[in-house]
Amino acid sequence: MKYRKWSILVCVMLITVIVTADAFAIPAFARRYKISCSTCHAPFPKLKEYGEDFAGAGMILKEEEKERDYVSAGDDLLWLNRTFPVAARFEAFGVYDQDHPVENDLQSPWGLKLLSGGTLYKNIGYYFYFYMSERGEVAGVEDAYIHFDNVFGANLDFMVGQFQTSDPLMKRELRLTFEDYMIYKVHVGDSKCNLTYDRGVMALYGIDATGTEIVGFVVNGNGKPMADEDTKKFDVDSDKNLGVRLNQDVAGLFSVGGFYYLGKENLFDIENEITYWGPDMNIRVGPIEVTAQYLEREDTNPTFTDPVSVKTTGSVVEAVYSPKLDKSRWYLIALYNAVESDMDIYNYETATLAGTYLVARNLRFTLEYTRDLMNEKNRMVLGMVSGF
Repeated sequence: MKYRKWSILVCVMLITVIVTADAFAIPAFARRYKISCSTCHAPFPKLKEYGEDFAGAGMILKEEEKERDYVSAGDDLLWLNRTFPVAARFEAFGVYDQDHPVENDLQSPWGLKLLSGGTLYKNIGYYFYFYMSERGEVAGVEDAYIHFDNVFGANLDFMVGQFQTSDPLMKRELRLTFEDYMIYKVHVGDSKCNLTYDRGVMALYGIDATGTEIVGFVVNGNGKPMADEDTKKFDVDSDKNLGVRLNQDVAGLFSVGGFYYLGKENLFDIENEITYWGPDMNIRVGPIEVTAQYLEREDTNPTFTDPVSVKTTGSVVEAVYSPKLDKSRWYLIALYNAVESDMDIYNYETATLAGTYLVARNLRFTLEYTRDLMNEKNRMVLGMVSGF
């Protein structure tokens, strides 16, 4: 009976993919510059090197900027987009989760978001999206920032707004799997701090001669809760958290990086100091790209009661196989997640194997299997991800 239910679930999702395959147009940036999604993504939302450069330039293709695309009203300091760029992303999944109270679940839509990005003025761009529905709830604004490119004429960028502090490491929002990068999401004890969304300023500096990239940021450190109703403040205390990441390209063959994060939070006049540190690497050999991350987190008092230090470590290893590189229609992804903490509740270990197929350049079908190595349980996911 269990397998019959899962078969019905699979059929429903397949029919959904086939019926909607021709219903989607191209997203905002592709519409704006009349280019294919494959110029920046392989497959979407995973960025190619050109896509990374485009994002780093503030979502602007400077060689394609035309005066006719803007309304200036005779004012040289005004660059209004003639048309306001808007796109959408729609994700739907059918999930079989072994021994879960609801084993078979149609999570459709799992996510629905509205996105916009483009030029504000010359080397200044913006990007934001609003999650109209994420796992059945209105999640609100997540990424939202202004990007200043080549400040002072140097290879220096600034981002001001809301972003994920894990973005310089592995971009969660661009992953190809339903399974997440778990070490970035962990909140230890009553701590509000992790490496997902936060509010602040990020600076990016590149040294072209050596292939070195340096990223630093200052953030509130307590995520993105609503502003306090009494104080109208976004932060729960006056402390700010700092992070830095160095990445070094080695002969164009692979890159190695290091990350350090120092934070402090105050609750009931009790302090918890947080540190993250760890190396990461990325290597691409032909059609195979491997990214690996190791992180150690230490909290001095995450329960805000007795000052007991808690250590949490995590590893993420992801391999993506693209048989025809950026011309591929199908891709294979292998992902390993591990979290080990002095607080056992956060221990986690999974192995994931996924395949994705491009029905259209902006619509892909996914099939994913995850094995919970700690609890010896299985999860199967069939779904689609689209941008239009």
